[in-house]
Amino acid sequence: METPELESLLRDIESDCVERKASLAEPDRVREAICAFANDMPDRRRAGVIFIGARDDGSCANLAVTDELLRRLAGLRDDGTILPLPSFTVEKRTIAGCELAVVIVRPSGAPPVRFRGRTWIRVGPRRAIATIEEELRLAERRRARDLPFDLRPISAAGLQDLDCDLFTRTYLPKAIGEEALSANDRSIEERLMSLRFYAPEGRPTVAGLLVLGHEPRRFLPGAYVQFLRIDGAELGDPIRDQKEIDGPLPDLIRMVEELLKLNIGIVTEIAGQPIEVRRPDYPLAALQELFRNAVLHRIYEGTHAPIRITWFTDRVVIQNPGGPFGQVTRENFGRPGFTDYRNPHLAEAMKALGLVQRFGVGIPIARKELDRNGNPPLAFVVESASVAACVRRRP
Repeated sequence: METPELESLLRDIESDCVERKASLAEPDRVREAICAFANDMPDRRRAGVIFIGARDDGSCANLAVTDELLRRLAGLRDDGTILPLPSFTVEKRTIAGCELAVVIVRPSGAPPVRFRGRTWIRVGPRRAIATIEEELRLAERRRARDLPFDLRPISAAGLQDLDCDLFTRTYLPKAIGEEALSANDRSIEERLMSLRFYAPEGRPTVAGLLVLGHEPRRFLPGAYVQFLRIDGAELGDPIRDQKEIDGPLPDLIRMVEELLKLNIGIVTEIAGQPIEVRRPDYPLAALQELFRNAVLHRIYEGTHAPIRITWFTDRVVIQNPGGPFGQVTRENFGRPGFTDYRNPHLAEAMKALGLVQRFGVGIPIARKELDRNGNPPLAFVVESASVAACVRRRP
């Protein structure tokens, strides 16, 4: 916070976002205040401020703000008495000639926050212990904020980072019926919001950036595909071709699948005079299903790893970051009837775009296509942090 804003808060009456203490003589009172501001019972979604070195009326208490005092205040976060851990900063400020220690507490994303097992909240200018009903409200607020990662807003992005023309011309006609579209006069922001590509606070969601973003990789560093064509059967063999492909989801999938098609070889077999049979060494439909499966089920949070397609002379390996999710385990991976969605709203968007027809059938379709083409059975390497599909070349 800037000094003028802090000065205004210091001079104002105590409220549900300001508290003053002449000293740190009663550190538990400061802990209670931190807990109350972290819970943000009024749901103002802005920081609460504790001024150490100011009296109740806002006048200066002439407290010496030493390094030791600042260390003690910062230590209130980590002593294990306030859980879950609150987020706050401690600063030394001089405001209107008064030396103060300023504690700025941000609202918690996981309320209720408790100090020694008790949930403290602000009721106007005073602190209080939350009632059962108030605790329930805080818990409901936490559950509402526990969104899947693909629905979370990206604070650094704005409307200008979404391709609104792609949304209007390509996505909307496929996702919404023609009659509903013609009767809809809502703004572009409202339309994006109704389809979960835009959050109420005015920021694109992860799904919005993946599907419609001009540069998804700018905000989600792993949102791209790395393609390697290896002239051999080992990673250490010479690289014949390499590419990095990114962009909004419809373009990304189109470009990757064009690349897959270009790399498939066609073998001509004599099935008896004068009939020739042309067979691909890999069925395109199988590779498409496995690649789209990787896009849908990969993890986008907390990783810079891309989807990797490595094309060896004897096999194609499609690897995505993120291991089994939800009810899917290493033991039941790939078995019919076992499916779950790490990115449920990305799944909805891919279905609307016609990139998946039915959920949970990608692997069975790939297996069927491989068997029909005469390729060896599909194999998976399932780890806790990645899944790799291995497709062997048709003999």
